[in-house]
Amino acid sequence: MLYGVVYIYMLCYNSLMKLNYDRKSKDPTYFIQQGFRNGKKTSTRNVKRIGKHSELLAITDDPLAYALEQVAKYNEEMKNAKVSMDLSIDFDKKVRASDDVVSSSTLLNTGYFYLQQIYHDLKAGSFFKNITQDTKIEFDPNLVNRFLTYSRILSPGSKRWTHMHLSGFYEQPNFDYVHILRTMDLMEENYEAYISHLYNHSKDIVKRNTSVCYYDCSNFFFEIESPDEDYVDEVTGEIIEGIRKYGKSKEHRPNPIVEMGLFMDADGIPLSMCLVPGNQGEQTTAIPLEKELTRMLNGKPFIYCADAGLGSYHIRNFNSMGGRAFVVTQSIKKLSDVLQKAVFNDYDYRLLSTGSMVSVKEMMVFDKTDEKNRDLYLDKAYKIIPADNLLDLELYEEKQCKNGKTKRVKAKGLLPQKLIITFSRKMMEYQRFIRNRQIERAKDLLKKIDPESYKKGPHDVTRFIKRNSKGKDGEAAEDSYTLDFDAIAEEEKYDGFYAIATNLEIRERPSDMRSDVEQILGINAQRYKIEECFRLLKTNFQSRPVYHRNRPRIIAHFMICYTALLVFRLLQKKFEVNGYHFTPDDIAETLRNMQVTNINDLFYTATYDGSQILTALNDLYPLSQLDRKYYRPKDLNKKFKNISG
Repeated sequence: MLYGVVYIYMLCYNSLMKLNYDRKSKDPTYFIQQGFRNGKKTSTRNVKRIGKHSELLAITDDPLAYALEQVAKYNEEMKNAKVSMDLSIDFDKKVRASDDVVSSSTLLNTGYFYLQQIYHDLKAGSFFKNITQDTKIEFDPNLVNRFLTYSRILSPGSKRWTHMHLSGFYEQPNFDYVHILRTMDLMEENYEAYISHLYNHSKDIVKRNTSVCYYDCSNFFFEIESPDEDYVDEVTGEIIEGIRKYGKSKEHRPNPIVEMGLFMDADGIPLSMCLVPGNQGEQTTAIPLEKELTRMLNGKPFIYCADAGLGSYHIRNFNSMGGRAFVVTQSIKKLSDVLQKAVFNDYDYRLLSTGSMVSVKEMMVFDKTDEKNRDLYLDKAYKIIPADNLLDLELYEEKQCKNGKTKRVKAKGLLPQKLIITFSRKMMEYQRFIRNRQIERAKDLLKKIDPESYKKGPHDVTRFIKRNSKGKDGEAAEDSYTLDFDAIAEEEKYDGFYAIATNLEIRERPSDMRSDVEQILGINAQRYKIEECFRLLKTNFQSRPVYHRNRPRIIAHFMICYTALLVFRLLQKKFEVNGYHFTPDDIAETLRNMQVTNINDLFYTATYDGSQILTALNDLYPLSQLDRKYYRPKDLNKKFKNISG
């Protein structure tokens, strides 16, 4: 048994110590005793030995009075937040025995306190209270959703895995796995109300900038081998379409998928989402969700911004009404010959920086190593082309046939809009650098190409390979493969060019025009933030693969992921508002590493170091400061109550 003195820095509002000794003993030993509460457990512990009665007689005539004096002195030292304790350490003592297959960690995460502050400000607790007030539910669905949200950010995994590791949180919530499933059912039943509630209360946390609303879609695959079957609701007779269906996937996985549509505001914070079967076209998701978003925003007009795949005729037309506008990318390859000719002729191009006239051909060939051309190399050229004729834009619309089916036909008529064409020398060189590497890979492929397995793809390096078949009369043709220089040249002519379609007003004076174009290009440039949202969902929060089978549970799973994304993005925004800029990975890692460990039920010690992010968090939330080395249970409990109270 080893005895030693440990110096611990404590907050001055700790409970007072008292004297403890055996009053029946003729020669009692005097101790300073501390009362403490560790979670739900209340106990006392001797923290310092003053001495035996007989020992103290050597230094005082009244050992009891001396002991009381030492207790008073100890309490006085506590006011200076520094006390000493005698701790006994038995190096032969073994860890707590358990029948669990896997040993569990005794570290407790406290970083979620900061996430809890935002979750609490979203008033999610009041939402669940309202939807369950007329029910006989005996568990707390808000508690369940709260820790499912934190786990998705800090330690993502399946719902079963999350339930097994709830003891890793300081609060150590207690609920059954079946309560997770019931909470998910409740969430799905109140889907629209939940999404609206989160938006309405997020405005109390940060100012929401909905002047521009960005939209995009992404697919989430499932580890199953067959899609969901459609079924008929026994009560309503309605045909319910299965949600996990085969569809187009960027990963080219042979798995059924579910498609998510996501709206975010101009600051990259989620606004709303939708989930549709994987076989449904992404363009059909935009308008229904946008109508719901318009209702949430109380009819406030906004600019719809999306990529070319979500800029169909119907979507552009819908955003030409109600004071709304659109900014969508436009494929130059799909433009009519008339418009392509207007793009590639070298007239009316101006520099974005100055508005002065410029030649695109000269921009393609100037010496970029000359220091005088440095600004020009980083600049862009632009021109405005009227593009009201829908036929020229290769836009399509859905037509209803007499047999009830729909078919895709070219949209006809006029839709007021303009094309902003830009050219960047820097982008041209980047695209050619990537293509040259692909051409080298195509050359390597030609050396060992297998005619039987060769299949040409529209986006991979095989697009630069062409098949030449020759054969004599009556004989089978022999195939040979070569580089397709025509395809390379055709693709190369688009390098550096970019097009945006918009119905926003662009003034005609050169200085005003340049200002308007810069603003529109700036709007489009922020689309990367919605890509980052999906990256957070898929990579950081591991929202895929999804192992749920039940449609309501699948929807609820993504509602939890959406909540986690919203909480995390709101935290990022609060950082930015206060002048801090950190990457999502660094923020999540800091919160994940903020753990404490219990020392003999007396106090907790932090197992993490300070950082810039921790300093910023303490600046944002003074009541939740977690930069101390030592904490009494009372300290951490009070911090928790300050947040949830």
